[in-house]
Amino acid sequence: MIPVSDQNGELMLMLPEKIYWASAFIGIAAVIDFLDGLVARMLNFSSEMGKQLDSLADVVSFGVAPAMIIYQFLRLAFAQQEDGMDVSVLWLLPAFVVPCAGAFRLARFNLDKEQSCGFKGVPIPAAGLLIASFPLIYWYSNNAIAVRVLLSPWFWYALIAIIAYLMISTLPMMALKFKGLSFKNDMPKFILVALAIIAGVIFHWLAVPIVFVAYVALSLAMPGYARVNTATGDSIENIHPIP
Repeated sequence: MIPVSDQNGELMLMLPEKIYWASAFIGIAAVIDFLDGLVARMLNFSSEMGKQLDSLADVVSFGVAPAMIIYQFLRLAFAQQEDGMDVSVLWLLPAFVVPCAGAFRLARFNLDKEQSCGFKGVPIPAAGLLIASFPLIYWYSNNAIAVRVLLSPWFWYALIAIIAYLMISTLPMMALKFKGLSFKNDMPKFILVALAIIAGVIFHWLAVPIVFVAYVALSLAMPGYARVNTATGDSIENIHPIP
């Protein structure tokens, strides 16, 4: 955090905008994570080594990097309080529950052969992208309520608990893979895409948490579309390139 004096000489604390690059690179990692599975399927190249390395990359990109975003926001949130600069690091360490939960979820996924048409628990890339949206919301949403919420440490503790639970749970979550572009077979996915477009136009970066909540809600409301089986082949996550 950077100390800055305002016009009255009062000390203010600002979160360095370079944390914006964390959001950007997490987004780039999500694109690459999608493309490596796509290329592996096209070329029919996969290996157990690639599977483990892919999961390791996911823990860093969608677990550790988002945890650092949470860590910095917690520092900023406490800094707004009296004597907040003297807060114990123990209050900041819960940020790293996220990569721990993500690592558990990925390890379970690598051992579970039943996740093909759907997932057990929220995929770590979805959780990582959600967290990556908050620096962009903080600086570019122009929403005073959202900024105040992001400056509350209790928001971050609640988010950590919810995200960690959703990742380690066995709740049925749909895989975002279309089956021949059939509305009947992919109805919740079409709903999600439409919602993402509308929310993006109206709410800009606030659309990311809106779409995340909708993804979880649709998966739980329509569990038939998030079924877990091995009858129809592999999902995006379990095809990995040869390293």
